[in-house]
Amino acid sequence: MGLFSGARAAIIDAWSWLNYKPLYSDTLGMPNRRAFPEAHASWVPAEHERRLAAYKLLTAYDNNQVAQLDAFRDGDDAREKREFGDPSMFVDTITSHVLGDEQTITVPGAEHTGDQNSTDAATAERVQTLLRDWADDELLPMRLLQTERKAVSLGDGVLLLYWDGDKQRVRVTSYDPGFYFPVVGEDSDGSDFPDRVHFAWELPEDKKRGLPARLRRITYHLDWIRPQTSSAVDTTGRPIRATVMSEATDEQEAQPVLGRGDLVDDSGSITRLYPWSERPSYKTVYLTDATWELGDLKGPVDVDDLPLDKAHFATSDQGEVLDRLDMLIDFVPVIHVPNTVPPAGEHWGQSSLGKVLQVFDELAGSDTDSSRASATTGAPVLAVSGKAVNAQAQYAVAPGMVFTLGEGGSMTSVDTSGNLAELRNHVTDLKDRASGVARLPAVALGTGDASKFPSGFALQLALGPLDSLISGMRLARDHADRLLPKFVQRLHQAGQHPDWIGLPVLPAKLMRGAYTPTDKAAVLEEVATARNAKLISLETAIRRLMDIGWPIEDAEEEIKRIDARSFEDARLLADALNNPDEVASFLGREAPEQPETPPVILPATGALETDDDTVPAAAEESGGNT
Repeated sequence: MGLFSGARAAIIDAWSWLNYKPLYSDTLGMPNRRAFPEAHASWVPAEHERRLAAYKLLTAYDNNQVAQLDAFRDGDDAREKREFGDPSMFVDTITSHVLGDEQTITVPGAEHTGDQNSTDAATAERVQTLLRDWADDELLPMRLLQTERKAVSLGDGVLLLYWDGDKQRVRVTSYDPGFYFPVVGEDSDGSDFPDRVHFAWELPEDKKRGLPARLRRITYHLDWIRPQTSSAVDTTGRPIRATVMSEATDEQEAQPVLGRGDLVDDSGSITRLYPWSERPSYKTVYLTDATWELGDLKGPVDVDDLPLDKAHFATSDQGEVLDRLDMLIDFVPVIHVPNTVPPAGEHWGQSSLGKVLQVFDELAGSDTDSSRASATTGAPVLAVSGKAVNAQAQYAVAPGMVFTLGEGGSMTSVDTSGNLAELRNHVTDLKDRASGVARLPAVALGTGDASKFPSGFALQLALGPLDSLISGMRLARDHADRLLPKFVQRLHQAGQHPDWIGLPVLPAKLMRGAYTPTDKAAVLEEVATARNAKLISLETAIRRLMDIGWPIEDAEEEIKRIDARSFEDARLLADALNNPDEVASFLGREAPEQPETPPVILPATGALETDDDTVPAAAEESGGNT
């Protein structure tokens, strides 16, 4: 052991790509305490220290502040480093691509609302309309942008959904992943979402209000259903929640009161039937919002086992003390958005900057050198000599200045423009290296000339690395894109919103739009050819055109407009069905009322029986024969 006591530890984990920076990983693999004091707070679990330090360092890259952090270890000279925003440009570009040009919630089956006797399609269309209206009211694209930028730059994004009784709708909030502390069990493989999640952050001292430094923690815990509780106070006057007890009688002592609709099964466990489930559930989510004074946190405690007897519980707008308040839902309304597909057994994603940070460091160094070289190129260094030159004097070069050199005098200029050109070429090479490693082609970054591509197919080939990048990133978000509309439906039903009562929770998904430029003329020709050959339906053709940016807001409405002018198709439909009502429905019109056809009365058969004087003249002329 003595032979290896001084050996450096090689730590390989989800953030080991930062180990190359001495500021982040010392001889023990721990972040610098002066640069990352938040990661070393007493309440932060040891397994989260490197994660929080990585978030702060990545944020510094995004905000051109790496030099300020490096100064903690390398001194004030590190502040001379130039940072020109390349990491931020990468983050913004990748964020826009992974989001797409638009985000739309779709419900499968809603496109078939035109079919007659399709109750399921009408329900799907109703749910889809409600979800899209909610997304407009909640400014969902902005919330998604906030979350996605955190996910791309830091590796993780977090969304919290909750029911707002005042606004009567579900609210969605984006949290910084540095506040997110899931309690992942040792037996979990990382794929299942944890049953207990904490959001925790420190509140600075407020001298104006006389408040010391504090720690706030919001906890969502999926646990067994327990008897009903209500707001109360303890012996010290601190707000808490207490179990509601029934009145005692002569025959029976006071018993805990069950919540409305709760039942006790044969095993003695409490069950509850939620609107979105067909079988009773034994679980519910409890919400706790508490604050601790940092001075009260003593001993080996972390965010998951803070002393509740020192906690000060918050109170909701409805007057409910948030001390294990029953939320009446059986799912934790938190959505974790990893930037990449986590490795097996892991919970965290990886930042899009992770693999190119060393290139960005080289870029910052080259930009700093270029800045210094440009100073000597713009103001060249001169050496003068001669009898008239005062060796102790300082000379400043200015336009029109004349030097008197004397006998044997000379002047020499140091040309550094060649060095500056080489440095700029090196910067260009480093940017190309960063683009290649990050799988962001120059044309995707906006630094390439798209006119050099002879066709849309050639441009598509050049964007191949970007396609694979965005495909993997959207795969990592696929589960979150399905959970979001699912949670929104359930929370609206739990809040008993009148528009959602009686509706089922249908599978829905947040669809992300196109992210690359498309040869619209080629796609249009492809769609038109396939449609004329009857190889695709009109619905598929419309959706394909929407994917490439055609100004079609609603596919179903567009199809109705097209059908309303398809008179040739209507004529063929009339010949095939001979049903005016079907034809009118196809054209979106009402069938005209058909006049009743008078009955046909055929003449009687046999000879006419008439009197002689009533025989027609024509009969008389023909000899009386009829």
